[in-house]
Amino acid sequence: MSVIRLTKEFSFEMAHALEGYDGACSQIHGHSYKLFVTVAGEPLEDPSHPKFGMVMDFGMLKALVNRLIVSRYDHALVIRDTESNRPLVEALRSRFDRIEVVDYQPTCENMVARFAAAISAELPEGVSLRAVKMHETATSYAEWLSCDNP
Repeated sequence: MSVIRLTKEFSFEMAHALEGYDGACSQIHGHSYKLFVTVAGEPLEDPSHPKFGMVMDFGMLKALVNRLIVSRYDHALVIRDTESNRPLVEALRSRFDRIEVVDYQPTCENMVARFAAAISAELPEGVSLRAVKMHETATSYAEWLSCDNP
């Protein structure tokens, strides 16, 4: 049977700041992210199974990505965990719930790579992650491809 790719689209709002950056992105600012997750596999060949012809249930993919990414990052402020940011994080957490502290600079590129690793680790047997593409703006995106990351 043929290998088929499935893609599911997600949207979320997130703010971040790039510590030490030499431009406007050093300031806290937000984006309306569009995330596209593509998986691939061979469709189920058992005609007696209710998921006959499916690579993966879109609902299962949606639940996985929502749990790992959207529910964590939607309407959150993402800040890198550094010594100089810790007082800021403490002050923000005293007032706001949705503060995500990460061990990397929260660029679109770094987030896409982290998201790819998290999703790959939880896909069902026989299904592989092929691409994670995330638009930070309508005209700018980062993309992780399995063919570039063997």
